[in-house]
Amino acid sequence: MEKKMNLQYFAENVNVTTDSGLSVENKTFYDRALLEEASPNLIHMQFGQKRPIPKNGGKRIEFRRYAALPKATQPLTEGVTPDGRKMTAASVEAEVRQYGDYVCLSDVLDLTAIDNNVLEATRAVGHQAGLTLDTITRNVLQSGTNVYYCPKIGTDGKTTAVSDRSQLDGTCVLTVDVVKKIAAMLKASNAPKFGGDYVCILHPYVAYDIMSDPRWEEMHKYCKPENQFEGEIGRIAGVRFIETSEAAVYTGSENDCPTGLAVFGCLFIANGAYGVTEVTGGGLQTIIKQLGSAGTADPLNQRSTVGWKALQTAEILQQAYMYRVECCSAFSPNAKMN
Repeated sequence: MEKKMNLQYFAENVNVTTDSGLSVENKTFYDRALLEEASPNLIHMQFGQKRPIPKNGGKRIEFRRYAALPKATQPLTEGVTPDGRKMTAASVEAEVRQYGDYVCLSDVLDLTAIDNNVLEATRAVGHQAGLTLDTITRNVLQSGTNVYYCPKIGTDGKTTAVSDRSQLDGTCVLTVDVVKKIAAMLKASNAPKFGGDYVCILHPYVAYDIMSDPRWEEMHKYCKPENQFEGEIGRIAGVRFIETSEAAVYTGSENDCPTGLAVFGCLFIANGAYGVTEVTGGGLQTIIKQLGSAGTADPLNQRSTVGWKALQTAEILQQAYMYRVECCSAFSPNAKMN
């Protein structure tokens, strides 16, 4: 059974960079605070194959995907060893890029504030880091070539196929029938599962629509807590649903959306669909500069900073292992693009 994302993936590659005035205990404390804020937001990253790059190993990473072997339908000849086959692999290269930000703290704020400003700043940038890295991965996954549009549902219950985002309307919601259809297409591609199921990352507004179906299974009925994915809310038709407010929402005519309605991009994912990576030692860094650390750039010791930086990339490895299902929701008239 696949477990939810192991936070050690980041913990082993997180550094706190400070000047010598901060103790080891404080470094560890602030490092943990950043992780606690960042990790719940890394929803889209948890299902990717992890490929770390050795430090000083360059800016490019090579993912490898192996082709399936053909069927061996020829009977064996007694006493004769067959020739066997070689594994064939295709490589997909991606370039890691660096992201980061920081906040400034003044000496006056530091002297007068009741709260621990460095801790609060660490939590704030940690939250920002998690959302940033997750969004970068999400945008790559949303660019997949397999797209399915939820059909229109008439008052008589009959469905009409939709072939374009602009044709969606308020009746084009995610249903169990659509979930079953996407699962069937993944199975037909021999797409491997996570444990025994596929996963779907969806927005809470879309989750609202599908959770009302009586076939919905609450998470605690089929999954032990230690085997739950981050953000998991339930299962239906062999698909486990992962809820996040960062699931893609599209609005406006510039995104080919129907007038006055937001469109949601739900990602149905099989195991091995995509890869994510980081540079060892630079995966996610907390950087704290204390008052006075800037030298002549801060002659009156008025500023300290708390920041983060990370090296990351994401790449689709198997297009057939992933579908983007676009739909509307009961909340489409008021939903905002993210």
